[in-house]
Amino acid sequence: MGLMLAGGQSLIPVHPISQKLILCIDDNEAVLSFEKALLERSGYSVITATSAQQGLGLVTTCKFDAVLLAYEMPDMNGCDVAFEIKRIRPELAVILLSGSEVPTYALALVDAFVPKLEASRELLPMIAAVCSRVRDPQQEQEGFQP
Repeated sequence: MGLMLAGGQSLIPVHPISQKLILCIDDNEAVLSFEKALLERSGYSVITATSAQQGLGLVTTCKFDAVLLAYEMPDMNGCDVAFEIKRIRPELAVILLSGSEVPTYALALVDAFVPKLEASRELLPMIAAVCSRVRDPQQEQEGFQP
């Protein structure tokens, strides 16, 4: 339940983002647990994948609003995964996370980048920003303007 002001006005929307579904892809289960807890506390629904292949499979079967993607993974790096995600679902917002430097060409494939050291501070505002830009391709085809 949201906070209420005198007169019954809600200070915080009761369900501001409950419909947003986020996919987190990282081979580090501790990082996935942190991301899942952080996002769920903020009202997002979260599905996690511990490998690039598992994440790509989920992208083809579920309708996500955004993907949080680790850059450094053993089977495929985040750049390759981002390329495949954009090939499968070009409208899907991808946020790349890394604890080290990321090549410029990798940044060109994603919608946003968050350094892992800044994730606790920057991740939620970044997800809110990219999710607010996401539009349904069907609405775009019909010329719908939100």
